[in-house]
Amino acid sequence: MAKIEQILALEQIENDIFRGIATETMLPRTFGGQVAGQALVSAVRTVDPAFGVHSLHGYFIRPGNPTMQIVYLVDRIRDGRSFCTRRVTAVQDGKAIFTMSASFHGQDEGIEHQDRMPSVPFPEDLPDPETMFDAETLLWAKREWAEWEFRFVPPELMDASRRAAAQQQVWFRSREALPDDPVFHVCTLAYMSDMTLLGSANVGHEEKTQNASLDHAMWFLRPFRADDWLLYDQTSPSAGLGRALTQGRIFDRNGNMVAAVVQEGLTRLMRES
Repeated sequence: MAKIEQILALEQIENDIFRGIATETMLPRTFGGQVAGQALVSAVRTVDPAFGVHSLHGYFIRPGNPTMQIVYLVDRIRDGRSFCTRRVTAVQDGKAIFTMSASFHGQDEGIEHQDRMPSVPFPEDLPDPETMFDAETLLWAKREWAEWEFRFVPPELMDASRRAAAQQQVWFRSREALPDDPVFHVCTLAYMSDMTLLGSANVGHEEKTQNASLDHAMWFLRPFRADDWLLYDQTSPSAGLGRALTQGRIFDRNGNMVAAVVQEGLTRLMRES
């Protein structure tokens, strides 16, 4: 399997045109986090380093072919004194499979506050995932996500909201040390943020569903490292009509809220063949 450094190392093939590698996968379609992460890298490569990415909003238009490379076309929408905006279109076989708008900010002085991190055990105090999942799930995870480490908070240890319809909490990180470049960690988190989030919609349901990301939005709030443990506090406030809305707050282990995510996904009941 490709390393995250390989996945995010895009080739520049023309001004504002980039190409990402195809990666080995067992998924029938390109992993959404890969497309979002590569699209964000392409946008970053066209922006002055003085501006840091603070948000992205993307739509998954068509399933990506995991055996094909993806070309990213960047439009420079605006370069202002405080903000820059880019629009990215991911293309395979001449067709758009993903579009993203990304906004960059030069940082300013302002008010400060944040939600408190849920009171949950630290990852070192949680059971190894191998004790929590069936053999088929573990085999898939070890092959598909070998370089990522996860610790799911058991329901009885969760700091759960009584108002949440469905909720799960997951610690996650890169197993290996990553480059020190803060922008690399932002793009890596864009990749990682698509992992497990839609699964929060299935909490409490026994029906088998066909799942796919439909859109994805992120806000990057404070500095962090993706090779340190991050807590992904996930909820699904609504599901219906074959779609589920999910949202996540991401904290570092010191309690700093570093990012927020909202995603809608397909959760259609599996059709009988």
